[in-house]
Amino acid sequence: MSGTVKRGYVRPLDMKHGRVDLTHGSGGRAMVQLIAELFARHLGNEYLGQGNDGAVLPAPTFDGVPGQLVMSTDCHVVTPLFFAGGDIGCLSVHGTINDVAVMGARPLYLAAGFILEEGFPLADLERIVISMANAAREAGVPVVTGDTKVVEQGKGDGVYITTTGVGVLPPGRAIGGAGAQPGDAILVSGSLGDHGVAIMSQRENLSFDAPIKSDTAALNGMIADMLATAADIHVMRDPTRGGLATTLNEIAGQSGVGMLLREKDIPIKPVVNAACEFLGLDPLYVANEGKLICICPAAAAPELLAAMRAHPLGRDAVQIGEVITDEHHFVQLLTAFGGKRIVDWLTGDQLPRIC
Repeated sequence: MSGTVKRGYVRPLDMKHGRVDLTHGSGGRAMVQLIAELFARHLGNEYLGQGNDGAVLPAPTFDGVPGQLVMSTDCHVVTPLFFAGGDIGCLSVHGTINDVAVMGARPLYLAAGFILEEGFPLADLERIVISMANAAREAGVPVVTGDTKVVEQGKGDGVYITTTGVGVLPPGRAIGGAGAQPGDAILVSGSLGDHGVAIMSQRENLSFDAPIKSDTAALNGMIADMLATAADIHVMRDPTRGGLATTLNEIAGQSGVGMLLREKDIPIKPVVNAACEFLGLDPLYVANEGKLICICPAAAAPELLAAMRAHPLGRDAVQIGEVITDEHHFVQLLTAFGGKRIVDWLTGDQLPRIC
């Protein structure tokens, strides 16, 4: 994502009425103009401003100590592109930052790739890029390089965005899906299912007495506060596609343990519950984009919950269950009626294209 228009007069982009066309992905003057007047204008920083095919970045350190690199990449194909509480732009920034941060790493930089469809309004594209820029600025993680391609009308569904994140992990820190141990506490940072239900209700043109908004947010600030306590953390994960249930099944398999959840303690907003009942969805499998699962020794849970609750994104943090010994690696739920059921994998995704 580089280049500026240097020779000859070129009419400025009409951000209000203009549309993407195939020349914007051709590698010529029109593409350079799109990059200069839209992407570089809003996403610009000292690294992106180098204007090369890649960015030269300083050696990664964590508080002055050389650390390991952590890298994650994610493709975003959400529909609709704009939804209550966010859009594909901020979502693409938040999702990748969170994937790096839950590894215990400090997110440093982002790269962004755009697939644009011919005919897509420049006004909508600028709105998406501004949303990305604001999200990156608020999280303190700049977009330092990127790429843009344009496909023929009818072959791109507006915009697809791929973001790649790089972070630094301090020596000795190991947080991952294989770390859960029997006796550990299972914590969540707040209400579940908000993002997926916000997307689905908008697709179905549903309205509710209380508005349902996506929870999309960058979690690196809250995670930094949790890590600053020095409390032991075995696993962190953001429960996106497949929601809480799928994420815990993944962790149970990686760690070779079981999970026992208490339905009464799982935070789900009444309006989200009602929407899920109407739509025939199980909120435990509905995606989140600004929530965190933390698995830690039981003794560390009070300190970590306090750190989470002190942050705006973790005010409703709660313990929802425990890790148990189970050779079958089942995730089980103690229901509100006193029974017990298996919370198994779904065969597929009950909500496609939510991120």
